[in-house]
Amino acid sequence: MFDLSRGRHSACRSQCFVVLASSLIAVAGWLRPAHAAGSTEAAPADARSSSTYDWTGFYVGGHFGFGHGSLNNNLSSATPEMASNSFGSAYGGLQVGYNYEFPLGWMLGAEANVSFPNFLEDGVVSTPSLGTVTDEIDYLGMLRARLGYALGPYLLYGAAGFTWSQARFTDDLGNVILRNRTGWTAAVGIEFVLAPAWTIRLEYLHDHLDVVTAMFPTGTRYESQPAVNMLLVGLDYQLDRPAGAVSGPNSSQWPLPSDDWNIHGQFTLIGQGYPPFHSPYQGPQSLIGNSQFTNTISSTLFIGVRPWEGTEVYVNPELMQGFGLSDTYGVAAFPNGEAQKSNFPVPRVNIARAFVRQTFGLDGEQETVEDAPNQLPGKQDVSRITVTIGKFVVTDYFDTNDYANDPRADFMNWNIYGGGSYDLTMDKLSYTWGGFAELNQPRWAIRAGYFLVPTVSNSNDFDMHIPTRGEYVAELELRYTTLEQPGTLRLFGWVNRANAGSYAAAVALPPTSPGYPNIALTREVRSDFGSVINVQQSITDAVGMFSRITWNAGNTEIIGWTDCNASGSLGVQAKGSSWGRPDDVIGLGGVAEALSPQAQRYFAAGGLGILIGDGRLNYHLEKALEAYYAYSVTKAMTLTADYQLIVDPAYNSDRGPVSIFSIRLHAEF
Repeated sequence: MFDLSRGRHSACRSQCFVVLASSLIAVAGWLRPAHAAGSTEAAPADARSSSTYDWTGFYVGGHFGFGHGSLNNNLSSATPEMASNSFGSAYGGLQVGYNYEFPLGWMLGAEANVSFPNFLEDGVVSTPSLGTVTDEIDYLGMLRARLGYALGPYLLYGAAGFTWSQARFTDDLGNVILRNRTGWTAAVGIEFVLAPAWTIRLEYLHDHLDVVTAMFPTGTRYESQPAVNMLLVGLDYQLDRPAGAVSGPNSSQWPLPSDDWNIHGQFTLIGQGYPPFHSPYQGPQSLIGNSQFTNTISSTLFIGVRPWEGTEVYVNPELMQGFGLSDTYGVAAFPNGEAQKSNFPVPRVNIARAFVRQTFGLDGEQETVEDAPNQLPGKQDVSRITVTIGKFVVTDYFDTNDYANDPRADFMNWNIYGGGSYDLTMDKLSYTWGGFAELNQPRWAIRAGYFLVPTVSNSNDFDMHIPTRGEYVAELELRYTTLEQPGTLRLFGWVNRANAGSYAAAVALPPTSPGYPNIALTREVRSDFGSVINVQQSITDAVGMFSRITWNAGNTEIIGWTDCNASGSLGVQAKGSSWGRPDDVIGLGGVAEALSPQAQRYFAAGGLGILIGDGRLNYHLEKALEAYYAYSVTKAMTLTADYQLIVDPAYNSDRGPVSIFSIRLHAEF
């Protein structure tokens, strides 16, 4: 996911760093001993009478919170001008450290951590009278000593040490200059034992960074000095716990009983590239004809808590980095589901999901719920009503399919694992806010929901005209058996009410209008709607097939997903049982997509969509074929080889075909 024009010279260093740092949480899960959180194994009888806790040992963890800072800056060309600005952002990151507790309760430790700002951070804009310079913090790294005093399951501590940061300065012509900063850091905090292997902390810290200077090609000189204050919540996993270190109550008596909370994590690295292909011309949003290779990285923590019976709360902090091919342009059926519409030369943190789920059992037969990400273990009534409210991806619960639904595990192509012409409402990373209710019965389910839409197409800002604008969805799910093999049919419908432009109105604009045919000039509140027929069918215990048929009205610009007005997909997935590799998976699938006549005329006139825009169009259906083999390295790690053939990319028979080769490493605990 790295673009030469966007600071690729720092890509290798920052990618290697985030790969190492993001893997720490996954490593913690793989190293987790049998007596870790979730065990009901009691501590020795002589230990249970004590209330002490040994803090000695190594730990890894993550943190999230909010930082507010001040910035003194000086921008000068002929005449210097000084300013003082304030800024704020959510921050999140990772830490690793070691503690040693002395006999009288004093603790001495060392810790290294790194924090990244939220992907929506705007940065700080300097004095505008001389032009503008945007001053951003790419990351904050710290190496510090910790001194604390343990009071049983509590640890009061202070910390101080060395801090460093990367500053990113961008002028109003798009010139980018990177500078390294150093400084000092100090913090105070309190840490509390959640369970035998887990602790949670609340920390206030101050980072003071040195002055750095940047000289732009225009002759503008800029210097700045920031200070940042943060309030963070951290979660640590204790790795090297000595025998008898947990000498308090057994795990079922800790603050959170083992069945009422869980923590899972995932790490996904996708490398993707292609050789040169036929490309006689290029527009502003074309897939580049020259060969290229990019990568994407994501690391997610899935935290779930059941505060009381029937209620579950989930939060998913996530780190992301990288670029899609051609900055995620040029193909409607884009080949990497991890390549979203925001590109990150350095990691960015985001709360991917944060939602509450309330289940109302209707009695009768029960089913077992397995422990999984965003799923707490236990029993639940098969007949039930579930209400979910918060931030997540609509397709977490609607238009799902067991064989094609997750680009981290199965098909990577957007319109094979996704809904094609279903205009999924989302920010640039696929998430939105809203809620839905579901009635589940043994043979069927029905669900309906409402979700926020972006203020304009492909935006991170959501339209708060609730409920007159938004996405309204409904789905009927029917479960059946054919030749003793289970199948599911889902009938899904949606309506988007949003501030959107019209393809026909854009083409009808005067050819002399700015950016003709500029669809943004035609935006007003409009409705778009469509439907999806989604089927999955087991053929044997190891083989299954799937298909989606999608359609939308095709009159207005796409608000969130990709430029497509109709699609049909078909595929098959097989487990490796027949060749002695039961945890391996092989998949083969394809999709064909179409544009409406109005959209064809718009793109032929040079219009731009969310993902496509060659400047002109020799229209044909866009087709994508994908084949992959997922090799199970261990229970926790899978390595996938993937091939995709894109024919007539961006619906343009003047271009392509292009062969795309990918490798994917996915780890989870």
